[in-house]
Amino acid sequence: MLLERIYDHDLSQASYLLGCQKTGEAIVVDPRRDIQEYLDLAARNGLEITAVTETHIHADYLSGSRELAHATGATLWVSAEGGPDWQYGFEAERLGDRDTITVGLVTLQALHTPGHTPEHLAFLVTDGAVTTDPGYLLSGDFVFAGDLGRPDLLDEAAGGVDTRFEGARQLFASLRDVFLALPDHIQVFPGHGAGSPCGKALGALPSTSVGYERLYSWWGRHLAAGDEDGFIQDLLDGQPDAHAYFGRMKHQNRQGPEVLAPRAALPELDIAMVAAGLEDRSLVLVDTRSVKAVHRGTVRDALSLPNPDKVASHGAWAYDPEQDSTPIVLLAGDGEQAQRLWDRLVRVGIDRVVGYVRGIEGLPSATPLVLSPADLDSADDAVLLDVRSKGEYADGHIPGARQLNAGKVLWTQDALPRQRVIVTYCQTGIRNSVAASALRRAGFTIAELEGSYAGWQAWATQSPEPSGSPVHDAGLAPTAESVA
Repeated sequence: MLLERIYDHDLSQASYLLGCQKTGEAIVVDPRRDIQEYLDLAARNGLEITAVTETHIHADYLSGSRELAHATGATLWVSAEGGPDWQYGFEAERLGDRDTITVGLVTLQALHTPGHTPEHLAFLVTDGAVTTDPGYLLSGDFVFAGDLGRPDLLDEAAGGVDTRFEGARQLFASLRDVFLALPDHIQVFPGHGAGSPCGKALGALPSTSVGYERLYSWWGRHLAAGDEDGFIQDLLDGQPDAHAYFGRMKHQNRQGPEVLAPRAALPELDIAMVAAGLEDRSLVLVDTRSVKAVHRGTVRDALSLPNPDKVASHGAWAYDPEQDSTPIVLLAGDGEQAQRLWDRLVRVGIDRVVGYVRGIEGLPSATPLVLSPADLDSADDAVLLDVRSKGEYADGHIPGARQLNAGKVLWTQDALPRQRVIVTYCQTGIRNSVAASALRRAGFTIAELEGSYAGWQAWATQSPEPSGSPVHDAGLAPTAESVA
């Protein structure tokens, strides 16, 4: 059996290709939407992808299951569990608890493991070439290395009301009755790694084992003691902010993401044509340069994605294709880089990319307003907005600042004042550049704090008369509604 992990560092997401090398068949679990890597991997190993499946209806990226099945003719399998509200809205074979998929001599058995989501499946894998006993578990967003899939995303991103408590109880039962009923030697391959907001303390290890998690996970002691209440309290406490685009992912993944089919190479566009489109707002430019470069001068109403390793997640903060159909032009060094950027954007359903330009000369220009920490005191009527996470804000923030995660600003415009300057900051400036550009394009007057929070801390330490010191709050940050 061949087992290959395909990892996306942008979204901290893992998909898997399992192949039977004797029969030349393969299955892909939880693929992303740009599918060429799976096709290339199968071809290098002399395998044909004959089956595709996924563990659950994902919230943090757009599934590539339909895309890959369409491209290969593979059979597509999805969960039949979770009740009528959690059924997929497209044609596929359905899997119930303990149903199996056979790929050559490899068998995947579906285990219904609700908690993160009601329909969630994990896959118990048996390599029939060497044994009749299972040896591996593809755990999806059920069990991670050192953590568990959060049960509150349905409340945070999908419009649920207090579903987190039922989800937490289901997760406790799934651990007790399914996961811990497996032999300790079972090797566990999760669907996410460190950095994913699908849990609060995911480890960076690519795999773990049932026995290791039983002994050393934070939740193991609660299961050993049968302490459901203590488990629920620890599980729900301190979960990170859920990004607003997660709701769109849930909806699209349940109904079935649009099949893109083969995408033609992006063309390099004529500067004059792009300039005209930017002037009449029929195009939008994505500026991929550094924060410092953008602050020296960018394109009017451009969206800033300065971190090349976070184009998918940051792109989904700054552009909502449900509300915005404006075609995108990428700033890229060449066609190869432009294609890589587009690959990342389609992972979060941002498909309307029409081409690229190599530079911004000749395009309508703008220079973002940047405010130094020393000038904060003179900005009397400005609103100070911290776009970091709730946890970062609670650990220390600039006095007077209000918190609104950068991944939510585009969806919380009604809570922000349009008649006042909003001074925004994050930790070092990257997330702030994304959020500030989205708000500027939406019509707000934005000043970015030079150096963001780290810059303010350095200034406050060196200043003989700092305007204040970091505030350390025991409670949660003010709500978005209090920002104005």
